[in-house]
Parts: sequence; C-alpha cells; structure tokens
Amino acid sequence: MIHSVSGDILFSKADLIAHGVAPLDDFKSGLALALREKYPSMYKDFRHYCKTLSPKAGTAWLWAGVGEGGKAVKIAALLTQEPPRKDGEHPGKAHLEFVNRALHDLKKMLEREKFTSVALPRVATGVGGLEWKDVQAIIAKVLGDLKIPVFVYETFHKGQAAKEPGLK
Repeated sequence: MIHSVSGDILFSKADLIAHGVAPLDDFKSGLALALREKYPSMYKDFRHYCKTLSPKAGTAWLWAGVGEGGKAVKIAALLTQEPPRKDGEHPGKAHLEFVNRALHDLKKMLEREKFTSVALPRVATGVGGLEWKDVQAIIAKVLGDLKIPVFVYETFHKGQAAKEPGLK
C-alpha cells in the first residue's frame, strides 16, 4: 500500500530508505548528501561497490549499517541516472526506463529480504530532472501491489517526522 507523506525521510521509521543516484555518484546534493553526512561508511561502501563492480543504471544496491544508538540502518541506492562521464564529474540525467528497472530491482529486494516497510523520496525528480507525475505513475505500477507500507515522501519538511501509518 502506497502512502504519500510529508516530512524528512531521515526520520522515517521504515525498515528501508531508498533514494535515487547515479553509478559513481559523489552524493553532493539533496538527500544523497544528507545520507553521506549521516552515514559516511555507506557512501564509502557505495563508491567501492561502483569502482569494483561497475553497476549499470536501472539497478539497486543495498547497504546495511549501524545508526544512532546502535540501531540497524538499511539504505537502498536506486541507480536512476546516467553515470558521470568521468569520476568526480556531475552525474547524467535520469531516465524513466532506469527508474522502472531500479524499482523492479527494489521490489525483488524488498521481497527477498522480507522488509516490512520502505520509504522513498520523489526519486529522480531533483538532480535527475524527471517529472514527478511520470515517476509517480511508475512507483504506483511497480510497488502498488506490495503488501507492505510504501511511504513516498512527496513534500520535504526538514527535521520533521512524517506520519507513517502503521509505524511507531
């Protein structure tokens, strides 16, 4: 079940937080930057993964680590954008095909790992440059039949926890 929520995804109580990036992304802006600052080891592991396995856009990568107070944290990077032409350059644009494939990969991950909830932002609409109505339709099509809560953070409110139905 998909729930549109408003708030700061960093305060989500969902089992998994997903966000959109490019292969070899430097996580220099938006949610990616906030995640890099909060979980520097996640960023380091992502860069190592990209440099050793050269993942393609349209896939998803799962990271598990430890957050504040020793709480387990799981983050999925959805590779929705073209990689930068050279390491350190700005990533390319997102494509709906990449979003679709990455969300299908995410869905398999959610089912395989038995996650009980997931939170994601308006994937690929910031730096990625896609229209929200197009991405929203893909999210609904790919994730709409899941039996777990899917929290889509449509409106960002820094420092404010969203009301996520069913989570405490």
